[in-house]
Parts: sequence; structure tokens; C-alpha cells
Amino acid sequence: MIFIHKSILYKLLFFAVILFGFSVNAQVLRKRTTLLMGGRFDITIVAKDSLSAEQNIDEVIAEITRIENLISDWKPNSQVSQVNQNAGIKPIKVDREVFELTQRAIQFSEATKGGFDVSFAAMDRIWKFDGSMTEMPSAEAIKKSVEKVGYKNIILDSVQSTIFLKLKGMKIGFGALGEGYATDKCRNMMLAKGIKAGIVNGSGDMTAWGRQPNGKDWNIGMTNPFHPDTLFAVVPLNNGAVTTSGSYEKFVVFDGKRYSHIINPATGYPATGLCSVSVFGPNAETANGLSTSLMVLGKKEGLLLLKKYPDYSCVMITDNGKLVKSKNFKIKKFKAKL
Repeated sequence: MIFIHKSILYKLLFFAVILFGFSVNAQVLRKRTTLLMGGRFDITIVAKDSLSAEQNIDEVIAEITRIENLISDWKPNSQVSQVNQNAGIKPIKVDREVFELTQRAIQFSEATKGGFDVSFAAMDRIWKFDGSMTEMPSAEAIKKSVEKVGYKNIILDSVQSTIFLKLKGMKIGFGALGEGYATDKCRNMMLAKGIKAGIVNGSGDMTAWGRQPNGKDWNIGMTNPFHPDTLFAVVPLNNGAVTTSGSYEKFVVFDGKRYSHIINPATGYPATGLCSVSVFGPNAETANGLSTSLMVLGKKEGLLLLKKYPDYSCVMITDNGKLVKSKNFKIKKFKAKL
């Protein structure tokens, strides 16, 4: 049985990889699509022959599965689930890898002043985006929905490598970082093995390195949120990451105002103003956290946050169809049409 992870709700705008041509030189390209971490992964590897490419895809899948078994909060035996099950009871010792991922997530929570919060998994799901909700939840219900959310109540012990959630009912989750983290790990693993080109795309959290067998950059097609069957831009990419957060498929409208399925964990209210944010940079984990945070914070506050991360740039699409690029956006061949 396949379970769909909650994180799929946070990334509904997917990237399409456009592969132009296969090479006549010694390298070959192989691609495989599978379900991992509750969502779709597209894995592309360029290697010296088909057998090597397929074997390396197998290794990538094994690595993602290993990470999933560590951090997926919907797998009852994962270390993160053990932390959640013992909230308010006792600290849980975790692998250093899980500890450091949690540490970075808390630092991100601090940087966004709670706009991103690794403990969002404890939020009550009072907003419904399946057409069944006919009126907004009350202010009291919204406030109550986030009473167990709060990264400041996560206690880390670096010496013992333990995580303790102070309040019963608290939970941590890596729906907004996990896929990006996994794609980064796989890229680094492949580079260490001498695989000089490939793409790992986890539900829109994508990292690419090297070039296609014909020597050209990878070309990333970005879905038009207003016309999902078309692309609004094609972006050349090599040796970098791009992630996106979008809300064009799941939202509600009350009194003419559009409310996204992406919820601000600090307030319990849905994000408004933006229907898509794509972030470009060297690291998919960080880009993932930024794209989610910018959706929550909105255009003005989001661009201010991005200034703290000068290696990262973004493209935003507002609810009314305006395209906004950060000042440091430098992809020269970027052409967009909504």
C-alpha cells in the first residue's frame, strides 16, 4: 500500500525536465520514475553505459529509501516518529544525521521568525481544501489549531544527540525539507563515485549537476500555475538546485480573497498573495525551506528574507498573475510568459 506523505501538499507545482537529444559520444542517459517519501521522484543519470547508469539509479533509490526510513513522520518506526511518540515524556537519541537536520530546521525556523516551523506537523487540519468548507473557521479555532506548534519547545542535546519535544502532542516533520535534503545527498553521493552528470527531482525539489550527454545544460520546464498543462518558462540549469512551492490546485475563496493550502504555522491562517514561488541556488534543502517560507511570508517579507541568503534567488507569481524576480536573479536565458 502506498501512503501519500503530507509534504506533497506543500509542493503542488512540479518541474518538468526537458531532455534534448541523446549523445553520440560514449555517455548514455537513463531515467527512472518511482514513488518515494510519499511522492514522485524522477532520477536521471548520465554514465558510461546503460548498466552503470541503471545501477547508479538503484543506489540513488536505496539512499532515498534509507533517509525516508529515518525521517518520515508517517512511518511509525522511524526515528522522527519515535521522537514524536515521546513528546512531553522523554528525549530520544537519534542518529547524528537526524540531529543535524533537525538543528538546521530549527535555525531556519528562527530565521523566518516562525514562518517556517519544523514542528508544523502538530497543526490541527481545520482548513479543508476539498470543496467541503463553506465558511472560514473561527478565530478561536484557528488559534487553537497551532497551540502545539512552536520550534522554541524543541530541546536538542548535542552531546547526547537527543531530541525532546516539551509538550505532549507536539510533532516535528520534514515535509518542507526532506525531499530537498535527499536530493542533495544523492547528488553528492554520485559525484563522489565519479558520476559527473544527473538530476534528482523529488516532487519538485530538484538538484542537477553536470550536463546532458550532448554537452548542453539541463533544461527545466516550469509549469504555468494558471494553465497547468503549459509551461511559462524554460530554464537552463547545471550544478545547482531549484525548488518550488505552489498553491494553484488547493485553495478556497471567501469574500473574494484567495486562501492557499499552505498554512502559516505561526498564525494558523493560510498564505495569501502568491500562487507560486521558485527558488534557485546551490542547495535543494535550503531552497526548499525558502520556497515554502516565501509563500507564507508573502512578496515583501519574503524578498527581505531572501537577502539573508545571497546565493539564492527566486521567481514569484502573485495571485493576480504578476511575475516578480528577486534583484539577484541572474539566469540570462530566462524567458517567461504567463
